[in-house]
Amino acid sequence: MGKYFVNEVDIKSTWDQVFSAFWQRYPNPFSTHVLTEDVVFREVTTDHRLLTRRLLTKTNRLPRWAERIFPANLARSVYILEDSIVDPQNKSMTTFTWNLNHTRLMTVEERCVFQESQDRPAWTRLSREAWIVSGVYGFSRPIQEFGLARFKSNQTKALRGLELALSNISGDSSARPLRGTVKEASEKAKEAALEKAKTLASAASPQKPQQFV
Repeated sequence: MGKYFVNEVDIKSTWDQVFSAFWQRYPNPFSTHVLTEDVVFREVTTDHRLLTRRLLTKTNRLPRWAERIFPANLARSVYILEDSIVDPQNKSMTTFTWNLNHTRLMTVEERCVFQESQDRPAWTRLSREAWIVSGVYGFSRPIQEFGLARFKSNQTKALRGLELALSNISGDSSARPLRGTVKEASEKAKEAALEKAKTLASAASPQKPQQFV
């Protein structure tokens, strides 16, 4: 059946600020597992919505018990596609992400909606859902439990990274980390992973051609 995760968070910033911070949140010290990010598609629709597809590379360290079971040459990076729809007229942004590789081991799909609060326009409501599924016979349950635990940890870090980007936009330098150190590590990893990741993204595009709809 897989695992399902859902939560809602109120962010004390306007939707415009959150929208801007979303595109500036990497690199940050709370999400060092995110190695690269690249735009592979972008367009503005006739109704003024912004559609974007991005490719992200993340580290993929297995738990110790899994390392004894799965091949030692299993890739230590996972490639993620992220589709987003920005609707500035309705003050909403929806993102949908899923992994391209390791799908036989586990698939993680996430849907986020950033919406201006109707009651408090100075706030933004973030609604997040995730579906975690493994088809490994005999091990699906512990794999899904591990995937859910890691997802919870990473989404907490992602929120802290977003808050950091918001503080950078507002000019609160006291909350800024050593961004240069993180960026340097990201650039080194990017050179090694980008070519392979783009190939995976290209191969995956026909499988979900209507994801933006």
